[in-house]
Amino acid sequence: MGASQIRILLADDQSLIRQGLRYILNSQEDMTVVAEAEDGNQVVQAALQTLPDIILMDVQMPGKSGIEATQSIVEQLPDAKVVLLTTFDVTEYVFDGIRAGAVGYLLKDTDGQDLLAQIRLAYRGSAIYHSVNAAEALAKVVSTPEGQELDAGFSLDDPLTERETQVLQLMAYGRKNSEIASALYLTDGTVKTHVHHILQKLSVDDRTQAVVLAIRNGLVD
Repeated sequence: MGASQIRILLADDQSLIRQGLRYILNSQEDMTVVAEAEDGNQVVQAALQTLPDIILMDVQMPGKSGIEATQSIVEQLPDAKVVLLTTFDVTEYVFDGIRAGAVGYLLKDTDGQDLLAQIRLAYRGSAIYHSVNAAEALAKVVSTPEGQELDAGFSLDDPLTERETQVLQLMAYGRKNSEIASALYLTDGTVKTHVHHILQKLSVDDRTQAVVLAIRNGLVD
């Protein structure tokens, strides 16, 4: 059973927060906390030592911030999945988290069962930017040239068509299907079909994951 468990590293400068999270996570058959850290420097060292699957990272910590620690970890451990966990629903944090390579952004008041579900989604490869400010931050990354850092060797077996790229661009700006349809003079059904094809071609499960992948690989301007 241990071999199939999701190995989690907790990083938070408040011991009570870590204790509560550890209790919740260790109560799950498919999860185990392998290490804890109370500042940004410790979490980088712990990640390199324990090679966790998921890192629950507080944004504000002594030493390196959670954003700085995330960037350092992702650079050295590309397969590690960092989920930022914070009290503050701040657009800048989501923006900087995406830029740093985090796969998710959750608030500390997230329901326990929802937290567990989101961790499992992140472990399976989904992007989980579910804060109120996520759409705004995603759009900001798109409009910021330095936010478009390409993954080496990224390519699509089945490239996006010009129309699919237009739809993806509007998805990145947080537009709903009806708004995309109006902007491109399409029917809602046609937009839905394009979105489905985009998700298939990018091998992702949801719109947020598609946008994050597009941002990181220069598929949108």
